[in-house]
Amino acid sequence: MPEHEGHQGHQADPGHRDLRGHRSYDVVIVGGGHNGLVAAAYLARAGRSVLVLERLGHTGGAAVSTRPFTGVDARLSRYSYLVSLLPRKIVRDLGLDFRVQGRTISSYTPVERGGRPTGLLVGGGEERTREAFARLTGGEREYAAWQRFYGMTGRLAQRVFPTLTEPLPTREELRRRVDDEEAWRTLFEEPVGVAVEERFADDLVRGVVLTDALIGTFADAHDPSLKQNRCFLYHVIGGGTGAWDVPVGGMGALTDALATAAREAGAVLATGHEAVRVDTDGRTAEVTYRTADGEGVATARHVLVNASPQTLAALTGDEPPVPAEGAQLKVNMLLTRLPRLRDRSVDPREAFAGTFHIAEGYEQLAVAHAQAAAGELPAVPPSEIYCHSLTDPTILGPDLVERGYQTLTLFGLHTPARLFARDNDAVREELLRTTLAQLDARLDEPLADCLATDADGRPCIEARTPLDLERDLGLPGGNIFHRDLTWPYAREGAGRWGVETRHANVLLCGAGAVRGGGVSGVPGHNAAMAVLEEPATG
Repeated sequence: MPEHEGHQGHQADPGHRDLRGHRSYDVVIVGGGHNGLVAAAYLARAGRSVLVLERLGHTGGAAVSTRPFTGVDARLSRYSYLVSLLPRKIVRDLGLDFRVQGRTISSYTPVERGGRPTGLLVGGGEERTREAFARLTGGEREYAAWQRFYGMTGRLAQRVFPTLTEPLPTREELRRRVDDEEAWRTLFEEPVGVAVEERFADDLVRGVVLTDALIGTFADAHDPSLKQNRCFLYHVIGGGTGAWDVPVGGMGALTDALATAAREAGAVLATGHEAVRVDTDGRTAEVTYRTADGEGVATARHVLVNASPQTLAALTGDEPPVPAEGAQLKVNMLLTRLPRLRDRSVDPREAFAGTFHIAEGYEQLAVAHAQAAAGELPAVPPSEIYCHSLTDPTILGPDLVERGYQTLTLFGLHTPARLFARDNDAVREELLRTTLAQLDARLDEPLADCLATDADGRPCIEARTPLDLERDLGLPGGNIFHRDLTWPYAREGAGRWGVETRHANVLLCGAGAVRGGGVSGVPGHNAAMAVLEEPATG
């Protein structure tokens, strides 16, 4: 990674020294992302000897904070950026020094109606949201439908979310737990597009609802595979409420806290150690790793792989799974000020505090998907933006806060990895240009006029494609979930906790596990529970 990142994560130098004198462990964890650190902390606190092998020079994986702009004191969540799926149980169990801050505004979606700029602001109180719906749609129907729909998903969230840190239920057990046939049919059996079209009439409202089914997931609203439903499900169950909160101090604050918890419990965190092979007979495993100084081997009773299913197969020599494909553009920006909006009825500080939807009407999303499926970049690329620093200014240096600087994080949809294969750099620039043009169309001044510059005079903006994420983080195809998200119930071969593999003592504790995906720590917790159900070796 570039030297000017200035990553503030833990450098596990003690791990290098300890590793030379201690080659046998109860557990070796491959990968020091947040799930690996969760597992390490749980296991070390339970008295197991734990070694974490991390390829990069720091822990944290995709859940890190960096200073990406030369000479600028802004510490951004570079890849993952909001928290919803992390159970409070994990924070409490591990005594983490970490907290999140809620957002008073859920979303703002600008649109032009009747030749004038307007939009839909969701949040700021029930009455204010009701009035916003009425102004946009001309009546009460859409808001009433919104209340009913999210009332249903809220009740489902309360029942499903606690199961994520329990042994896997069967499909029927989870259905009984949900205890709502309408909710089960809507989210688990029919394409989510059916519910959206049946319940909502306004194109913009339909699009706002659908976006949660498309984050990092390339699918149409009516995809028969229902992968869009699985994405939607994970976006509305977080914390039992579906709220997406801002990590105070940035996403790196979480992984720094996890690394501290794991280290203080006795785990050895060895950065700059790349695992290259796992040999196991089902009872004892040997993990071969590579460093700048050569190769080494660590033995363990259990091996936990905090990496993709593709990496797991490469390590064990098994048949690799179907290739994954990511479908997003991630853009980080630093502004000297928030831009003015064409819709003067909304304060930019409110519009950007929640999720700012761009070109995400229902028909726009369908057209963008069809164009990308045909191998073309969407002519009107959909995306969404939010401003972390409005909720949590601690990620900015005091001077930047005083001068009114703000961050913007943009997440683009319907841009599958295949579109970048011909020329990643050129396509990235083209997509960034057209995406920002859609934002500019909703602004009363060009975004470029608000961009800060770094110490070398360059605009403070960086973009990452799926291929960039594959290169930088080892995400297969740049898929932020490692593969398509899974239903949170048992299926053949899933095992008791959803982390088991065909090797009795090798577990998958990354986002590709059952009930994986997103920054949740759930696979790490569940892999640790699977290990702790077995007695410790003498």
